Amino acid sequence: VQLQASGGGLVQAGGSLDLSCAASGRNFDSYALAWFRQAPGKNRELLAAIRWSRGNTYLSESVKGRFGISRDYAKNIVYLHMNGLNAEDTAVYYCAAAPIRTVVFDLPRLTYTYWGQGTLVTVSS
Repeated sequence: VQLQASGGGLVQAGGSLDLSCAASGRNFDSYALAWFRQAPGKNRELLAAIRWSRGNTYLSESVKGRFGISRDYAKNIVYLHMNGLNAEDTAVYYCAAAPIRTVVFDLPRLTYTYWGQGTLVTVSS
């Protein structure tokens, strides 16, 4: 599995940014893909996840209402749409993939075992 995140950069507070993650290496129908971030001195945080085959989504309460996740199934790309950015959103953003091995599962509780290289988002105030 290869995950290539892109789209990070410098954005002003209140602005918007869309991140992309190109996924390759296998059929992702039995996977979930997710976005995490890690700010300096903080733990890695799950922001959003999407079940690849059906498009079911999960959004963390911390970003609900400002961020969204979507995918282009045909192109194997997952997006993170970020609005209303503030300085606290400054972090390295990672995409990750988790195999789904059970019929019943919870997107945020999956084990995300494949990771991309991260893309830096810096929000200037």
